Amino acid sequence: MLKDWIKSVLKPAKGSSQDVEKSKHQALNEPINTSLASTLSTLKKRLGQSPDFTIRDFSGDPDPEHTGPLAICYIEGLIDPGLLSDLIESLVKETAHTPSNRLEEYLAASLLKKTLPAGNIQIIDSLNQIYQAVLTGNAVIVIDGLQSALAVSIAGGVRRAVEEPTSQGVVRGPKEGFTEDISTNITLIRRKLRTPDLKFDSHIIGQYSQTTVIVTYIEGIADLGVVQEITKRLQTIDTDSILESGYIEEFIQDAALTPFPTMLNSERPDTVAGSLLDGQVAILVDGTPFALIAPVTFYNFFQTAEDYYQRYDISSFLRVIRLISFLVSLLLPSLFIALTTFHQEMIPTILLVTLAAQREGVPFPALLEALLMELTFEVIREAGVRMPRAIGPAISIVGALVIGQAAVEAGLVSGAMVIVVSFTAISNFVIPYFSMATAVRLLRFILMLLAGTLGLFGIMAGVVPILAHLLSLKSVGIDYLLPYSPFYKSNMKDLIIRAPWWAMKTRPNLKSGTNKKRQASHQYPVGSNNIVRNSDEPEPHA
Repeated sequence: MLKDWIKSVLKPAKGSSQDVEKSKHQALNEPINTSLASTLSTLKKRLGQSPDFTIRDFSGDPDPEHTGPLAICYIEGLIDPGLLSDLIESLVKETAHTPSNRLEEYLAASLLKKTLPAGNIQIIDSLNQIYQAVLTGNAVIVIDGLQSALAVSIAGGVRRAVEEPTSQGVVRGPKEGFTEDISTNITLIRRKLRTPDLKFDSHIIGQYSQTTVIVTYIEGIADLGVVQEITKRLQTIDTDSILESGYIEEFIQDAALTPFPTMLNSERPDTVAGSLLDGQVAILVDGTPFALIAPVTFYNFFQTAEDYYQRYDISSFLRVIRLISFLVSLLLPSLFIALTTFHQEMIPTILLVTLAAQREGVPFPALLEALLMELTFEVIREAGVRMPRAIGPAISIVGALVIGQAAVEAGLVSGAMVIVVSFTAISNFVIPYFSMATAVRLLRFILMLLAGTLGLFGIMAGVVPILAHLLSLKSVGIDYLLPYSPFYKSNMKDLIIRAPWWAMKTRPNLKSGTNKKRQASHQYPVGSNNIVRNSDEPEPHA
């Protein structure tokens, strides 16, 4: 009996959590009281007497118990002071000329139709809607005697201006980047794509953050199945907060246990616009300048916006350089460890003698030497990121030079190993997207351990599972290694080698919807021999 009594004490009452959630839900959906004084009291109590929560009462009586016909509630810092001033001036003017016996009727009808100097006005009928409206930058007009209120959009406050992206710079191309304000980001996309087919589906996610998440696509170009799948995944998210797009990425990605990113993030409006024109879908999250793009393939992470602003031959050359840098960053340290430890016969004799002379006084094996250098470089890079911006680059560069030179002179590492690690790090920086570069950094350590224990066979034992893993990955249902697996010849025009713009007449398969046509089928480059001349103009001499 004692055991049963302890269990009954420690075990929570059945249905208690459901009762709490039910009561909380009922409190949030409580209707607005017809008494203005009661409603304002509830609002003050719910928002915790916050100093930035302001109530503008139109009673003109200093006694807080006496209320006028209406009151305006808003959060300072989330609204535009100029729009608020115009709104108050309009209300004061109109209510002053309205007879008191018709004031309630006027406020219920005419106020909404013609009086308020604002674009977006909504009727709300619950306290929860008032909280949401106030906390998203709206001014809420609560009217005495009515169970409805008006939410007027006058959002404003301090916002970061549109600036050049810090993580995705280009030599030629637009210099504007997304900001933390989602309305600004929508405007930046609208300026690139002036079409009514551009759609924005809004969602509110996060029990406490109430974050606005918008799914963006072009109707007719995007695959509706992909749009519906992304929307379905977003609607299943039930969490406290969404503070950055990385939260969304982890919640809705296809494979959770993978180092490779299956969604692309970008802070460039032109990159998002180009992706939408290819049939992809973008996800904008309020509070972050990074938008998510899906579905994507492995090769999208080696393409930049600047590839489409330069000549196709230069862009193709740079893409090849990026893929080579990817392989160098992934395999170079492990190959060096395998060759110097197990397969010296594969190294030319002169180079082998030089390497042996450098390693003569090094007390560590090649694997431990490489791990020591790689970890040291990772620490220096992380320190350079976290240090104050004024001294971070100087400290990281000086630290790398001093530590590397001192380690070689002290005989802890060889000069060849310093060169290998340095070139590996530089190659890693060539990869355009940080998420893919981070995946390479993680896999590099695994391949180094395999190379230090099994040599080239260990490298193959690591590379083959990586390739198999890439073949199994999907991004919102689209194969990660498309168009090589499965093979689509039409998608080869914008992959490693970029075809000229006039040759890319269709959009990529499986990414886009029914509208596959990108440009006219007779489009071709207009050269000097194709210039149309006036019939009266004489032909030029040869």
